[in-house]
Order: sequence, then structure tokens, then C-alpha cells
Amino acid sequence: MRLNVSLLAAALMTVGTLAVAAQDADTAVAHDDGIRAYNADDIPTFNIAEDGTVDWATFSGFRRYHAECHVCHGPDGEGSTYAPALKNSVMRMDYYDFLEVVASGRASSNSVMPAFGTNQNVMCYVEDIWTYLRARGSGAIDRGRPAKRADKPEAYAEAEAQCMG
Repeated sequence: MRLNVSLLAAALMTVGTLAVAAQDADTAVAHDDGIRAYNADDIPTFNIAEDGTVDWATFSGFRRYHAECHVCHGPDGEGSTYAPALKNSVMRMDYYDFLEVVASGRASSNSVMPAFGTNQNVMCYVEDIWTYLRARGSGAIDRGRPAKRADKPEAYAEAEAQCMG
């Protein structure tokens, strides 16, 4: 049997295009509730303006990730010698599975992720951490502190105060 290289190349390009389209649809903003952006499935997503301005929730995720998560998972979600690169994990992981792991933890033969379900500094911002890591994983933002950020919306400040008590 002779392999048709042109047909194979066309098939691979189609699969690649479909994967990119699915990723774009997964991270595309469908609506905003005044606190954060959501995709068409009502999953939190990042919202980055054409000039590079990062929405407040994603910027908050950067701050919270580096306050609570980077010690194990490395700066900017890049991973470490003993914890995975979360910027990659969240691109393959279901949002609700992410919430479950963060809240309840996970143990395996070679690693332990502690439970953060009672830690308000994590759980009040878990959606922000998700959007930050998704922005990193999709390549929408680079390593380091985002250069531009939107101001904190009043609705966000109210929700934050209510969560933190």
C-alpha cells in the first residue's frame, strides 16, 4: 500500500485547525457578569484586550497563583521538579475537576497535592487562578507580571469582600 503524502498532510492540517478552533471556542468570551468573563459553557475565561490589557480576574489569578501555588508548581505555572506545570494541565483538564483537586487535594504514589478547600486565600480566588493558568497555557499571556491590567470592578470588590468575610 502506497501512502499518499499530500492526503496525509491535508488530513493533519485539518485536525490541527480543528484543535485550534476548539481551543479558541473554549477560551472565547461569550459573556461577562461584571466580575469575570465566561465562555459559552459558562466556564470562567480570560479577557485580554487587543492592547494587552488583562482583565482584573486574570490579573488577580496571577497574584493569587504566585502567593499560594508557585512554591510547588513553579513560577508562571511552568512546573517544578516535584509538581506539574499547571499551565499545561489546565488545558487538558475539565474546569470542575480542577476545582475538585484544588478543594480536596490529590495523592498518588509519587506526589501529594494538599487540599485547599478551607483556605479562603485560594478558594475565594480559584476561578481567577483558573483563568490565569488558562491564559498562560493558551499562550495568551507571557511569563511574568502582566504589563497592563484593567481596574478592579466594583462588583468584583463586593464579591471578594463577601467571600473573605
